[in-house]
Amino acid sequence: MGAAIVYPLAALAKIAGCFAIWAWWRLGTSPLWLAPGLIALALFGWLLAQVEATAAGRAFAAYGGVYTAASVLWMWLIEGQRPDRWDVIGTAICLVGAAIILAAARQV
Repeated sequence: MGAAIVYPLAALAKIAGCFAIWAWWRLGTSPLWLAPGLIALALFGWLLAQVEATAAGRAFAAYGGVYTAASVLWMWLIEGQRPDRWDVIGTAICLVGAAIILAAARQV
């Protein structure tokens, strides 16, 4: 699978897993939320390992931009908090950085 597919799926899995822990710890939901949360976090790790990259750190760094965008979308669509211009500008900068990391020609 290519990064364009894997990164958004990984971001969704990570956010869902982290939100399950947040909901249990901060919102007082049932500890049963932890089971699907841990499964989602394991899925996140597996998905991220599918990205073709010469170094894990590079794959993780590029993913960071996508994760930032997905987190802002989650905040808006799930939590009902509309992003402000600083959220949008920061997200755009992160996505440009991710694109540079992924698209740069590398000498092997």
